[in-house]
Amino acid sequence: MNWLPAWCAQHLGSVPAEVRFERTSISAVVGLRLADGREVVVKAREDDGRAPSCVTAQGRLAERGFPCARPLTAVSVVGSQAVHAEELLAGGEILRGDAPEVAERYAAVFARLMTELAGVDVAPPLPNPRWARWDHPDPGLWPAIGFLDARDQSAVPGYVVEAASRARKRLLAADLPCVLGHADFEAQNLRWRDGEVWAVHDWDSLAWQPEAALAGAASGAFASDSPPTLAPIGSSEAFLAAYQDLRGRRFTAEEQEIAWAASLWAAAHNARWEALHGDPPVSGEAVRAQAAERLRRANA
Repeated sequence: MNWLPAWCAQHLGSVPAEVRFERTSISAVVGLRLADGREVVVKAREDDGRAPSCVTAQGRLAERGFPCARPLTAVSVVGSQAVHAEELLAGGEILRGDAPEVAERYAAVFARLMTELAGVDVAPPLPNPRWARWDHPDPGLWPAIGFLDARDQSAVPGYVVEAASRARKRLLAADLPCVLGHADFEAQNLRWRDGEVWAVHDWDSLAWQPEAALAGAASGAFASDSPPTLAPIGSSEAFLAAYQDLRGRRFTAEEQEIAWAASLWAAAHNARWEALHGDPPVSGEAVRAQAAERLRRANA
């Protein structure tokens, strides 16, 4: 990231004095102390057109007091990357566990998040994140991801393929309006302090999908740290019940089915990833154990 000092000087008015941390996954994330003493985070990710909507929505929530980092710049393009800076919102701890009472605490945050996002008007951040992209237009079951598609697909267990195929078919058959929501609502992306949520991170992962699908995906993913897994069925059930209570409305029968289908899709995506990389089948075993019941509840 040899462009970083000049970018900081131009967009933040100060150059980096110290690199506090650096992480690279789908995005590159660099924590900096600037020469003027400010502590900031600079994020760079492939410019696929999603970033401006995501950063605008994050900024609106921060302005309203939602616990998330406040963006400090708009999105700019550096080469093939979309880049922005935000305040460093450090501290807090991961809330671990997948019991129903933990699920209900996560559901409360997700309900608050979705309520706040309902008042945010931005262009849909499409395409949706690849692990949530069951609505892709590509040929075949999975969204086109070159580095995954180039691997030997026979490594993916048949039960994972079947679960993903049936869940996706049910999701695509739905006729529900899309809304803005967080599509990577995992334990690793939240921090807690004194029993209260302190920060929700990873706003790059906003999506434009039916509310029930977003809530369903969160009900399956909330307990994931690293590696990701799938919460127990009873805990997903507790999450969805608490979410509906806090949102003040019950899902229709169709929405209930869509929530359960979506809860399985991300886990199947993760199980495919594991298989193609030769990783231990953490999500794979969860899909093996739970797919039949989740598909039954999805009417898939």
